[in-house]
Amino acid sequence: MTKILKVGLPKGSLEEATYELFEKAGFKISNRSRSYCPSVNDPELDLRLYRPQEMHRYVEEGILDAAINGYDWIVENGSKVKQVCELVYSKQTKNPIRWVLAVKNNSKFKSVKDLRGKKISTELVQVTKKYLKKHKVKATVEFSWGATEVKPPHLADAIVEATETGASLRANDLKVIDTVLTSVTNFIANPKAYENKWKRTKIDNIAMLLKGAMAADDKVGLKMNVERKKLDTILKLLPALQKPTISFLSDDNWFAVETILDEEVVKHLIPALKRAGAEGIIEYPLNKVID
Repeated sequence: MTKILKVGLPKGSLEEATYELFEKAGFKISNRSRSYCPSVNDPELDLRLYRPQEMHRYVEEGILDAAINGYDWIVENGSKVKQVCELVYSKQTKNPIRWVLAVKNNSKFKSVKDLRGKKISTELVQVTKKYLKKHKVKATVEFSWGATEVKPPHLADAIVEATETGASLRANDLKVIDTVLTSVTNFIANPKAYENKWKRTKIDNIAMLLKGAMAADDKVGLKMNVERKKLDTILKLLPALQKPTISFLSDDNWFAVETILDEEVVKHLIPALKRAGAEGIIEYPLNKVID
C-alpha cells in the first residue's frame, strides 16, 4: 500500500507562482480550472487547494500533513505548526510581503500615535491589535472582508494591508506610515506528522528540492575550455558560489572549467571570457542548486 503525504497549496494569488516553484523542483502539477484537487507526478502526494487564511488550521488539526502558507496567517491565528523552511516568493516578485499601516496621502496622520481613538480596517486583526498595544495606542480595529484600500477616509481612518509592490496603494492615493509585519511564505507541517519517520523524510525531501529550486532562480551554469597558459586569467574573471570546477581534458594543455553564476552578469562576462581566450563557451539553465 502506497504511503501518502497530504499537502496543502494556496488557492488564489500565490497559486500560479507555487505551481511554477514545484515544477522547477520536479513536481509537475496539473489542475482543471475549478478543481481543488490537483494531480501531481508523485503517487505519494495528495494535493489540496485551500485559502491561505485557513490553511494553517487544517495543518494544525492534522487534516493536512504539510502546506505552503504565509507567516502572516500563522502569526495571526497563533497556530501550533512546525515551520520546516522559509520560501521567499510572492505573486509577482521574490520579495517578502509587507503588511503596512496606510492612510490617505492628504491625511493629517503621520504616525501610529496619531491614530488614537480612530478606526483601522484590516484582514489581519490580531496582529494589528498587538502592534497597537506595542505602541500604546488605543484604536478600533475592524475586520475587512476585502477591497480594504478603498475604505479611507470614509469607512476607516487607516488600513493595515498587504503589499508586494505598493502599486495598489498608490492607485488608491494611499501612503505608508509604518510596516506592521513582514511575511514570507513558509513550508509548514503538522507536529505529529513531522514525528513520523516516513512523513518527516518526505517533507524534508520536498523542502530540500523547493529550496534548491529557489536557489537556482536567476542563476545559470557556464562551462568552457581553457588553455593552460590562460587559466589564471580566466579564473580571475569568474565569480562563483564557491570555486569553479576544473577538469583535465585529453590534451594536457587544456582544461574544462565549469561554474554557477548570476544570470544578470553573463551578458557582460561571456565577451570578456572569449577575449581572454576561453573556447567552446556554453551557458545552460539550472532547475536546482543544493548546497
